[in-house]
Amino acid sequence: MKSVHYNVSGLVNSESRTKLRNSLDKIKGVQEVAVDIARGAVEVEYNEPANEIQIRDCIKNTGYSIQ
Repeated sequence: MKSVHYNVSGLVNSESRTKLRNSLDKIKGVQEVAVDIARGAVEVEYNEPANEIQIRDCIKNTGYSIQ
């Protein structure tokens, strides 16, 4: 299993955490999503066919910026 970590701006409350988690869960291969609002951090564990580009694009398309 692979893992990626991103610092994400725009995570302000539990609603934004749920929105991002639900979007990432739709990617086939994503196993676990951890969103830390206080640190503005997102950690995703995944297997094939998911990849870093899909995950990064999903975060951006959901309305958040990766720093």
